[in-house]
Amino acid sequence: MTIRTRRLRRLVTARTSRGGTPKVVALGGGRGLSASLAALRRITRDLTAVVTVADDGGSSGRLREELDVLPPGDLRKALAALCGDDEWGRTWARVVQHRFVSKGELHGHAVGNLLIVALWEQLGDHVQALDLVGKLLGAHGRVLPMSAVPLELRALVRGHDPARPDEVTTVRGQATVALTPGEVQRVHLVPHDPPAVPEAVEAVLDADWVVLGPGSWFSSVIPHLLVPELLKALTETRARRVLSLNLAPQPGETDGFSPQRHLEVLVRHAPKLTFDVVLADRAAVPDEEGLRDAARRLGGTVELAPVAAAGGGLPRHDPELLAAAYDRIFRMHGRIGPWR
Repeated sequence: MTIRTRRLRRLVTARTSRGGTPKVVALGGGRGLSASLAALRRITRDLTAVVTVADDGGSSGRLREELDVLPPGDLRKALAALCGDDEWGRTWARVVQHRFVSKGELHGHAVGNLLIVALWEQLGDHVQALDLVGKLLGAHGRVLPMSAVPLELRALVRGHDPARPDEVTTVRGQATVALTPGEVQRVHLVPHDPPAVPEAVEAVLDADWVVLGPGSWFSSVIPHLLVPELLKALTETRARRVLSLNLAPQPGETDGFSPQRHLEVLVRHAPKLTFDVVLADRAAVPDEEGLRDAARRLGGTVELAPVAAAGGGLPRHDPELLAAAYDRIFRMHGRIGPWR
């Protein structure tokens, strides 16, 4: 255990002794949400993940098509991220993330996907099944789907065909949108007005803090704003709101996007939604004043903090550094009332 981890745990213990920790709801999907959850579970004992359900690729896509179920992959990743750092948590995180390698039908399927779908079929209740998996894993928080129906993501993309750079075409499917060439203009869901999971709406309305992002901007972050009941809750909640930015543009989906461009396309999809704080890694912001201007238009301020993991490879968040940044934001920007 590092010195930083011990310090964060002492903060959580101190807060608990004074009357609890903040109720935090984190929204997103995939690796971005997992990074946020791995950080947030270090600083609060009251954490709920609300996860996108539009994935149509890989194991999730196969299960979705074959069994007509919600895609379980992003839900599984969120549960794994909430596993503890003890032997039990590390073991179960590895188990649910394990993928079979074979020459048969099981190839590529993740154990956690199969477990989640089996419990959905056994219990007939998405939320109850996910709560049961969380209990088995000893998850430090709750995982909820944003909607109880499988969703299709569609995007209007300019220049999807390089031979027609000005033509706008419709691209279908989250997996395709995430890697699309061209410039994504807007995204929408099919069905257009999907019902939100009531427990997700309730969690947002009852939260002290709501965190949106990081993650694939058009395929994991913005879809939450396209569920009418969820957007209404995000707009009306008394919770303070944090928008957590990515460390780098995503090849295909947000190629060439500046940090402030991410804010601009979010406003295009949810013009009435405001944020109190925009969190970004200092090294990922070449135009600090431009980002601050964009954040002011959202009603918020910018917090710059070193949250990237050291080392080579793809940019990724360091969970302890991200936890420290969230903790500082929660303490410095006030709260609605006493932590419950």
